[in-house]
Amino acid sequence: MPLIRDAAGLADRIRAIHEAMRDELVEACESNTLEVMSRVAADGPGDTMFEIDRVSEVVLVHRFEDLAREWSFVLIFEGQESEDGVVLPRGTDPERAELRIIVDPVDGSRGLMYQKRSAWTLTGVAPNRGPETSLADVEIAVQTEIPILKQHLCDSLWAITGGGASGERVDRISGGRSSLHPKPSGAETIAQGYGGLARFVPGARSDLAAIDDRVHELVLGPIRRGKAQAFEDQYISTGGQLYELAVGHDRWIADLRPLVEPVLQRRGLELGLCCHPYDLCTELIAREAGVIVGDEHGRQLSAPLDTTSNVAWAGYANAEIQAQVAPALLTALQERGLTDEG
Repeated sequence: MPLIRDAAGLADRIRAIHEAMRDELVEACESNTLEVMSRVAADGPGDTMFEIDRVSEVVLVHRFEDLAREWSFVLIFEGQESEDGVVLPRGTDPERAELRIIVDPVDGSRGLMYQKRSAWTLTGVAPNRGPETSLADVEIAVQTEIPILKQHLCDSLWAITGGGASGERVDRISGGRSSLHPKPSGAETIAQGYGGLARFVPGARSDLAAIDDRVHELVLGPIRRGKAQAFEDQYISTGGQLYELAVGHDRWIADLRPLVEPVLQRRGLELGLCCHPYDLCTELIAREAGVIVGDEHGRQLSAPLDTTSNVAWAGYANAEIQAQVAPALLTALQERGLTDEG
């Protein structure tokens, strides 16, 4: 059972905030050119921010200030006023705040600003345990799709710990709404399915691809001439990746970019962009839907609720897929000296 007071009511309020932010972002995309929305606005410690990110940032604190009339919390997001987050209501002692709320206003901004693919607004809520509060403490998660302009249907998913995952599909044209029931794939093999390692930005992509190929070799055997064993989808959005797992489109996904840092160091190179906790703040939804999510060893994710820590993670649609892929993935990593025995 969640420890958060009126968890269901809070989840509903956050869903409403997400919908308002979605509508404002869609309107901004309609009103501005691609060149304007893709302009670099800031280059922070967590990630580069574009003008499309600024649109959501402007309204983010305002909308959560209204929420602070009923709950006190530390609000954590990219571009926040201080490293410790924004405490609401203003003047509240951060140690006495009820909650920690971490938000990624536009997860997948690159795909959205170029009108290639949906982005997602992500929010995770945890009881306030101070700076030690982690992903493992999140009890409420909401993620809402921000569609590209030519797309009229958009989804939202949410979960409260122990209560399963729920969802809704909205028709932006008619305003109609229908229930969405997240259900991961029941396939017992990765053959002829989607899955693989995230490697969508430069930096050790060849190494990650080699690990990916090795996993498929260990699981499915040698490639047959003229045949495709499996497929991949490089969705540049962690929330989007979790959605693809939760609704049964993908069978497994692993984002192991932080683990390849030793390879880069040996080459005199720096580690580039990695997944951060605010990108993963809705992984509770996938788990409540039945997806198995953890680190490369299968342990529950417990990174601090911040915007800068590098996180490696893997998700499997079901236990059969995990039993196939997880040992092969560890073998491939160990062959390259990229992980311990766990």
